[in-house]
Amino acid sequence: MATDTVTSSSLLKNVTRFEDIKDKPKKSTEEMGKQDFLTLFTAQLQNQNPLDPVKNEAFVAQLAQFSQLEALTNMQTSLDKFVTSMSAERMLGSAGLIGKKVSIADAPTQLNTGGDISGSIDLPTGASGVQISVTDAQGRLVREMIEGPQLPGSMPIVWDGKDAANKPAPSGLYRLSATAVVNGQTSQVPVNTLSTVRSIVSNPTDGSVSVEVDGGRSIALTDVKRVGL
Repeated sequence: MATDTVTSSSLLKNVTRFEDIKDKPKKSTEEMGKQDFLTLFTAQLQNQNPLDPVKNEAFVAQLAQFSQLEALTNMQTSLDKFVTSMSAERMLGSAGLIGKKVSIADAPTQLNTGGDISGSIDLPTGASGVQISVTDAQGRLVREMIEGPQLPGSMPIVWDGKDAANKPAPSGLYRLSATAVVNGQTSQVPVNTLSTVRSIVSNPTDGSVSVEVDGGRSIALTDVKRVGL
């Protein structure tokens, strides 16, 4: 009795025709999902040569590959669910920051009536002089403060909430900026001030959590280095 020999090329043609009928999107040769593997495996069994069937060892090996693929797919699904749950946990845990103050570089800070604004400047090599400028929400200069030589490290600063005429400034958002003379060169240096956290935001794309502070600015939760009352 004559039999037709099924080659790998004819098998692939059958699988290709099957894919065309289903109108599935084409994938590269490096991408094979669980359904693709099952389709190929089923087509192989249906078109094998009765006089030269797939050996038991090969059959078991293919089943093992299929089981491994399914296990990896299930693992990926579990990891995705875990990441989603961790994002929700981080957001819930971060809700405790609402109403508290966090340290942010070069951000507008709320001044309350009769209050002040404190902050710090990082000077790793020190400075021979520092000039601090206070501007209001419209960018108008309110006050300038000059500080003398500073040792290496963190320099604490406090604006007492008064303008150049030593009168209390109205409540609102103010920004503190600074320039320092380091090794004879004058350069802008960031000022870290405490801003009140107004809301917590979760990014649905990657699950990252950020905090929104006074003035509508948002920073990543991982960038928060200091929390105060």
